[in-house]
Amino acid sequence: MRPEAEAACSNRTGSSRPRCAERIGLARLTRAAEAGHDLRPLWLRLIARLLDGSIEAGEGLDLSVIAQLLGDKEAGLAIQHAILSSHQLFRSPCAAKPPRLRILALAAATDIGSNTPIEFLLEHSGIELTTLYVMPDVDWPDWLPDHDVAMVIASDSDDCRSALDKIAHAMTHWPRPLLNSPQLIGRLDRDKLYGLLNGVEGLQIPPTVCVARKQLEKLARSELALPDLCSGISFPVIVRPRGSHAGKGLAKLDNAIAVERYLGEHPQEQFFISGFVDYQGDDGLFRKYRLVFVDGRPYACHAAIADRWDIWYMNAQMAASEDKRAEEAAFMQTFDHAFAQRHRAALSGLSNRVKLDYFTVDCAEAKDGSLLIFEADNTAIVHDMDSTDIFPYKVPQMRKVFDAFAAMLFRRAGRASEAAA
Repeated sequence: MRPEAEAACSNRTGSSRPRCAERIGLARLTRAAEAGHDLRPLWLRLIARLLDGSIEAGEGLDLSVIAQLLGDKEAGLAIQHAILSSHQLFRSPCAAKPPRLRILALAAATDIGSNTPIEFLLEHSGIELTTLYVMPDVDWPDWLPDHDVAMVIASDSDDCRSALDKIAHAMTHWPRPLLNSPQLIGRLDRDKLYGLLNGVEGLQIPPTVCVARKQLEKLARSELALPDLCSGISFPVIVRPRGSHAGKGLAKLDNAIAVERYLGEHPQEQFFISGFVDYQGDDGLFRKYRLVFVDGRPYACHAAIADRWDIWYMNAQMAASEDKRAEEAAFMQTFDHAFAQRHRAALSGLSNRVKLDYFTVDCAEAKDGSLLIFEADNTAIVHDMDSTDIFPYKVPQMRKVFDAFAAMLFRRAGRASEAAA
């Protein structure tokens, strides 16, 4: 290990080593909420401890997660800020003692949807997860826990940029293998992704541009034409507020009048505009797929099928349709020799350009047979929380993903022979 790397991960000042705070963690709390358990009694107990000053750092971070799961994002972030101002290292539950491997995740101080939900990938692996929240106004800890591999889990969102910059500066001297380079994560925003992927063989991605509100106001008044904003875009267009997720604020606009009406309902200052691509199937249904790439290899994550273009899994009502579930099961079971083979060139080109060790893609099959890309992300949730009674095919598929992720960590740590142990 180089001397400067050793210094970056050891006690440099002689001060006492900070303790890694133990926590319940995002995965267990989210799983409990999805299963219908009432988190409010735990919330009340932890709030009481917060108010009387007896709360532990790990409990405080769990309280922040609970608040967000209960729908109070503002309170959750305020609690998180208070906790992280004095403590940045947290350890999640591990299925094995001693752990088979140790990973250090480098996170940003943001909401629960803007860091890779890595706990779901590691729950059954026996790999110990410690998370360091990288704070722009807080120095790096003088000591970091020993780890075999590190991974950046902060997203490309605006509130993570300073953390990514700080990690990028430190990573040149990092003493262990570090996955998901912050420079590569910074290329995933929608307009940058278009520039990154445009021209890949067999792949289609709509032209996308970030525009200011004033530009859209001029478009609404016909003082500006769409080609002036972005070459190749014409009505209808897809618009969404910059930084929005899960379809919030997403709309298809057919003309300038629709733009004016949209702005009246959305006060944000920046928006993404992209060309609309009709990917409706011959049967009148739209199909949107989520793939997860692990060390360059794609895996099926889910298939959402609906009679609307603006699909995400929660509005596709998959649980209510046996036919849709049967199609999703077939998509997963035949993925390697069907979907992945049909789009082999596009998937390979996509992976080679994104270059991240782990990321997800939301996509569809266009009418001309090409792979239509909607977005790529390093923080989309990949989980096995769906009911095994309704979705019996999902757990085996998700275990493939989890096993592939764990095997990648062992390989990067130089311990590939232990991955299957």
